[in-house]
Amino acid sequence: MERTLQQPAPPLATIAAALRRERERAGISLAELARRAGLAKSTLSQLEAGTGNPSIETLWSLGVALGVPFSRLVEPPETQVRVIRAGQGPRLQADEADFVATLLAAGSPHARRDLYVMELKPGPARDALAHIPGSVEHIVLASGRIKVGPVGEQVELRAGDYVTFPGDVDHHYEALEPSWAVLVMEHR
Repeated sequence: MERTLQQPAPPLATIAAALRRERERAGISLAELARRAGLAKSTLSQLEAGTGNPSIETLWSLGVALGVPFSRLVEPPETQVRVIRAGQGPRLQADEADFVATLLAAGSPHARRDLYVMELKPGPARDALAHIPGSVEHIVLASGRIKVGPVGEQVELRAGDYVTFPGDVDHHYEALEPSWAVLVMEHR
């Protein structure tokens, strides 16, 4: 009997709780956060209620508006031992590109580094807006071929290549063939 592997859903309950927690910590209303993030208030209300299907772009916008790393919105509570099997974990899909990111580990509040696995497929590029000030991206391409970097300064990577660039400027990811990479997001 053949089994079909289903893709895990975004961690909606974790996202809902984190959005409420971070919005309350910032002392801003639902309407104000929606305005800062460029979202409809109803969309943000649904996300805080644990419904909806937030994209990577939506969550990045909310993180920037709240002044927190993306990972703080999707990371489940910590345990002593944590294993994420291949194809598991909180997977988030981009809206405009065949780009999936899986958060593997969020940095401690002191280290402020987050670790992701990215899966990219040829098609439309993913254009990412600037992250919170001081963000730096480190990428090691494990397989495939991609074009990545700040807008106007993209470089082509092949399997085994490493690149680092400011994440607090608009940047671009484009798969030239099916690819996967490890991304370390550093927040200074």
